[in-house]
Amino acid sequence: MRKSFTLSAKLLAMGTAALLVALASIGFTLWVTWQLEGGAAAVNEAGRLRMNMLRMILAQQNESPQELARLRQRFDAGLEMLRNGDPNRPLFVPWNDETRAQFEKVRAQWLVIQREWQALSPPVNGAAAVARGDAFVSEIDGLVQAIETRIMRWTATLYLFNMFLVALTIGAAVIFMVLSYLLVLHPVTRLQHALAAMRQGRLSTRLEVETDDEFGQLTAGFNLMAHALQASHDDLERKVREKTADVEEQNQRLAVLYAVSALGAEADNLEELAQGFVQQIRRAAGADAAALRWADAANEGYVLLAADNLPPALAERERCLKTGACECGQTQAQARMRVIPILQSPGAMALPHCREAGFQTVVVVPVQLHQRPVAEVTLLYRRAHELSQDTRNLLSTMAQHLANAMESLRASALEREAAVSQERSLIARELHDSIAQSLAFLKIQTQLLRDAIAKDNRAARERSMNELDAGVHECLADVRELLVHFRTRPLDEDIEEALRATLSKFEHQTHIPTTLTMTGQGLPLAPDVQIQVLHVVQEALSNVRKHAGAKSVALRVQRHPHWRFEVWDDGRGFDPRSVPPDSLHVGLGIMRERAQRIGATLRLDSPPEGGTCVSLELPPTQLEDQPVAATQATA
Repeated sequence: MRKSFTLSAKLLAMGTAALLVALASIGFTLWVTWQLEGGAAAVNEAGRLRMNMLRMILAQQNESPQELARLRQRFDAGLEMLRNGDPNRPLFVPWNDETRAQFEKVRAQWLVIQREWQALSPPVNGAAAVARGDAFVSEIDGLVQAIETRIMRWTATLYLFNMFLVALTIGAAVIFMVLSYLLVLHPVTRLQHALAAMRQGRLSTRLEVETDDEFGQLTAGFNLMAHALQASHDDLERKVREKTADVEEQNQRLAVLYAVSALGAEADNLEELAQGFVQQIRRAAGADAAALRWADAANEGYVLLAADNLPPALAERERCLKTGACECGQTQAQARMRVIPILQSPGAMALPHCREAGFQTVVVVPVQLHQRPVAEVTLLYRRAHELSQDTRNLLSTMAQHLANAMESLRASALEREAAVSQERSLIARELHDSIAQSLAFLKIQTQLLRDAIAKDNRAARERSMNELDAGVHECLADVRELLVHFRTRPLDEDIEEALRATLSKFEHQTHIPTTLTMTGQGLPLAPDVQIQVLHVVQEALSNVRKHAGAKSVALRVQRHPHWRFEVWDDGRGFDPRSVPPDSLHVGLGIMRERAQRIGATLRLDSPPEGGTCVSLELPPTQLEDQPVAATQATA
């Protein structure tokens, strides 16, 4: 069985072969270049021998024997270098038969010339020496010519080898392109076309496996991937359709819950809440009719609050159900969501009113708050109907929203009632401490006036009428002061302007001079705190007007380290210990109550020498000390 090589093996073999050829070519080229460089150096060295020969002829005629000996040694060294070569330069003769024979001739001639120079003690004349030197130089030229011939042959060989490399490179490139197309480009193009078809949505695209190399494996893997992707796409489309339907259903349920929550937040009364809820729950459950019944606190009966699409006759018959008398009126112990099929047999008496109205299924949804039934929702269907678990959860959640909304309405009603009661209590205290006392005084003066008229006592009658006139004026002043108290609202963050306005009104009413002193720097007071502070100051000034008999009043305000208000008067004073802490007379109880609202401390001081000081001290805030200290340091 023929074994097919893999693509990696083919590419590795091609690369190895190309590498070996390249290494061999490079090595051969370097070797030839080395030979050429060595031959060129040898030619230069041979040329130097010719110069040395001529130099020795001249030295023999004109210079000392020592200089001639030195030149002879240098000539011997040059010959020895040509014979042995110098790899460091590089320098070596490209030896062959011709160059070797020519070198031996030069060497032999040099030995002959040396023997002749030694035999002739007096040097020969110049012409003969020059002729003998020219003959020797001709032998050296023959060696140089032999070396150059050898170099020319190597150069020609290098040129031919380069031409061979060019042809080999072109052929290798053509072979490489053909093999690349057959082995790589063509399979890659097939895969690209298949992928483009996959991107266009043709998931049924498949490729034929032509080889068993890596591209064959990739093709087989592509076919498997395409098959898996097609199966996954089909399954994903199915799941998307299912999830889309589920999301739409969830959105509908969320919309219903949002509508119920908005209804609970916007409904002003129980009737509006109940009617809107039965409409929402009937549409959410797909029922033909719906009813909402309210359970009393003892869970003894259910009263119909609202209905949607319920037949009037059925609504009239079941307007009030006794607990446990029907399937719809569940007791506290049995309260749960139930699906009740209506029996159709002639003798069956279960839910007779619903059966007569044409309904076949009744769903009962209890509305509980803290495990106590507060209402019950009845859904009626004219067909057999079952509830899914999601629908049960939705109905339970809607019932819980209804219970919370009903509790919120009840809490809001209690809060409004408590606010009205608190405001009425405050007004009653204000009236008791001001107008009620004045009216009691007027009642006494009226009785005294009747007695004076009965006794015909003119002086007592005039005195009583004067007292009545003064009391009426004082009562009118109290009414105006109460109106000022109830309408006081600070218009600025700084309380100083409101305090000056209050003192100005006090001076206008009583003609008692007042002074205002503000010290320190501090954070401004909140508007609600300003209102309570102004009311305490106004109540203190009212007590000064009514009871102190003062000639002057001073209001001192300290901002740092925390707010403190002091109302001083130089009146007759009183004993604060004689006033019980829970007393409502002379406005002390109201002032204490206002101080407690803002967490402040109210204190009364009346020294024995006379005068009274009412001080109101506010608690320090967390951010008050540092800004105040920084402000004072800057000042």
